[in-house]
Amino acid sequence: MPNRMLKAEQTVLLVVDIQEKFRAVIHGMDQVIRSVRVLVEAAKALSLPIVVSEQYPKGLGRTVREILEAVPAEARVLEKTSFGCLGDEALFKALQALGRRQVLVAGIEAHVCVNQTVHGLLDAGYEPHVVSDAVSSRNPADRAAAMEKMTGSGAVPCCVEMALFEMMRDARHPAFKAVQALIR
Repeated sequence: MPNRMLKAEQTVLLVVDIQEKFRAVIHGMDQVIRSVRVLVEAAKALSLPIVVSEQYPKGLGRTVREILEAVPAEARVLEKTSFGCLGDEALFKALQALGRRQVLVAGIEAHVCVNQTVHGLLDAGYEPHVVSDAVSSRNPADRAAAMEKMTGSGAVPCCVEMALFEMMRDARHPAFKAVQALIR
């Protein structure tokens, strides 16, 4: 089995469909929002590109304020109607243009858009890392089934802290103090 630890210079953060209409119905949504906010802030400190998808925002609203206000201006925020992000040509091209093979995936719903995105990434030769504490569904059983299917298909499970410390590798990393402050 090859080493599948994250490397900051090869990683992009993909935030999938964390939108206002879902706020009241997703299991553990407050935790997901906090985790994704940490990922976005850490991605900026680690110079990771960020891509954000929004599933039909006219009907489901924009990305939640807490995350959207943290996303830097240079990040790509792209609308889609395809459940999987790679089913949308603009999103797929945005990922390809970054030239990175590891994709840190966070979002909702785990069993629909996240699942189809992860399988699309696998089919396209990417190495998706699914951030377990930044992924959810309305029903916890749906989330569990999705995590099992994605990891069984080859996605790498991780959590926020695992991902961030893998990319830094050493306490002497220039972003260590900034990242450490985010997770305290």
